[in-house]
Amino acid sequence: MTITRIASLDDAEELAELVRASRDFLAPWEPIREAGFYTAAGQRFILEHNLEAYARGGMVPLVITDGGRIAGRININDVVRGAAQFAHIGYWLGAAHTGKGLASTALAEAVTHAFTVLDLHRLQAETLLHNTASHRVLARNGFEPFGVAPRYLNIAGRWQDHILFHLFNPAQAD
Repeated sequence: MTITRIASLDDAEELAELVRASRDFLAPWEPIREAGFYTAAGQRFILEHNLEAYARGGMVPLVITDGGRIAGRININDVVRGAAQFAHIGYWLGAAHTGKGLASTALAEAVTHAFTVLDLHRLQAETLLHNTASHRVLARNGFEPFGVAPRYLNIAGRWQDHILFHLFNPAQAD
């Protein structure tokens, strides 16, 4: 059973409800958000930009579902072509949807899409040093740590170090 699908503008209200309900839960793992982020208009704005980038081949915006409801997002971001052929993976789940294996399943589906549909060579993900749950999700899907990026992203109001993970397309020989 597939739990991811391409995001649509119609998802804005449900995503707004989810991010509002999970605001405190997500705060330690995300940038500080402006109030508009938590509104349907704010989510619609994000979705519009994501879908424009998708149409250009620059990303794949997905929602994660749980029993027919949106449980979170997973994106294949910053698709680079040419000699590189890689992208970044980013994901989150609402507070009520953790601990069910959804992140691992959604990541597996996104990896399959990236390596079969997009024919990418490599995927990269970054997590905070103390985000052990995300480390486990990545490891379950074959991602391996390859370094630490000091002061990589501004999360929760501070520039924080991140562990870098990567996964190579097993169908592509070196």
